[in-house]
Amino acid sequence: MRSGAGWLASATLSQVDAFLGGLSDNALLALPWMFEFWALPHQLPPEGAWKTWVIMGGRGAGKTRAGAEWVRAQVEGALPTDPGRAKRVALVGETVDQVREVMIFGESGILSCSPPDRKPEWNGTRKQLTWPNGAVAQVFSAHDPDSLRGPQFDAAWVDELAKWKKGQETWDMLQFALRLGDNPQQVVTTTPQNVEVLKAIMKNPSTVSTHAPTAANKAYLAKSFLEEVTARYAGQSIGLQELDGLLVEDLDGALWTRMALDDNRVEADKIPFLSRIVVAVDPPVTGTKGSDECGIVVVGAFTEGPTQNWRAVVLEDASVTGASPDGWARAAVAAMDRHKADRMVVEVNQGGDMVESVVRQVDPLVAFKKVNATKGKHLRAEPVAALYEQGRVSHVRGLGKLEDQMCQMTRNGYRGDRSPDRLDALVWALTDLVLDAGYIKRPQVRGL
Repeated sequence: MRSGAGWLASATLSQVDAFLGGLSDNALLALPWMFEFWALPHQLPPEGAWKTWVIMGGRGAGKTRAGAEWVRAQVEGALPTDPGRAKRVALVGETVDQVREVMIFGESGILSCSPPDRKPEWNGTRKQLTWPNGAVAQVFSAHDPDSLRGPQFDAAWVDELAKWKKGQETWDMLQFALRLGDNPQQVVTTTPQNVEVLKAIMKNPSTVSTHAPTAANKAYLAKSFLEEVTARYAGQSIGLQELDGLLVEDLDGALWTRMALDDNRVEADKIPFLSRIVVAVDPPVTGTKGSDECGIVVVGAFTEGPTQNWRAVVLEDASVTGASPDGWARAAVAAMDRHKADRMVVEVNQGGDMVESVVRQVDPLVAFKKVNATKGKHLRAEPVAALYEQGRVSHVRGLGKLEDQMCQMTRNGYRGDRSPDRLDALVWALTDLVLDAGYIKRPQVRGL
């Protein structure tokens, strides 16, 4: 039996009653401690031979419980005094205090997860847990990698590796210490961060991984917590990391990074006065379900006073997918109306005069500017990226898909799967508002 959580979630009340009624008294008493029955899929170790199991997840996704239960499964035997698969376990966290308070005494820690007849005893002086069958778990801090010299283990649980200041040194020392038994294994429970030690572990052929976002464990989280953090951080790099549990890596030569975009974010209620607002459109070649997106991006700029006071704000990504020409034209005009924009800027390479005709069928009086691409996408994007480097452009929240495309544009071209239509629209908007308007000096970029 791997997991009963899926069955429990879909079973009727009568099915649950019938199941529980068929259990013996002993089985019923044991049920709360049978983690494989209650566990979510990402909390169970993958099948097969592996050395390292990495459990990556968002905050509150159940990583700590999975780590604690894995340790239990290693050290416990069939009866309280029977030997288990592991006798010597290393518990490694950022500090000794964090190991004690989270991994051992925490609500999802080892002591909380252990049944009364198998509960280990804590010896604070020796910094170790001892089970009734003689198995021992010893505590180590990542601040002191050399403390792992000398001891040896047949299992290890490593928590929040990605935030350790001495992550590589501590990990290396642990590998030398993990040398007992036929198949010494280790579990890493961590919220991912873009650090070399974690990326190297993930690339190791002997590593397996499971993953879950915070929402996977929503039944055990406060509803208000999940709503608040999702509304505030979804789509940002911190949200991808802390909520989605994803390892966010920057591409070599990327023109934008997620951290830089996050550092220049502005709250919607704190947007300054904007001198001009434009809606930029990058139409698809065709208007069918399988066509590229129609990039529609709204950008405003404050251009009053000295040029050093100039700022731009990306206000909305109103892009649409699979829309007909009439559909994307209506979406663009609607964005103009929402933001009281001064002008629509549209690339016409693919449609020529027909593009303007489609828009004017929706609004004959729209202020319309045609633009033509004469350089490659990455070359057009570089001077706009320079504006971001100068701290002149901010984003409101909720632009995740646009920012995904931005972070996949490099100095050698776009690395995404499809055309970066949202990014193209952004480039046209900022080019019109700033670079072509002459408000500030055009950044000097190779080839331009």
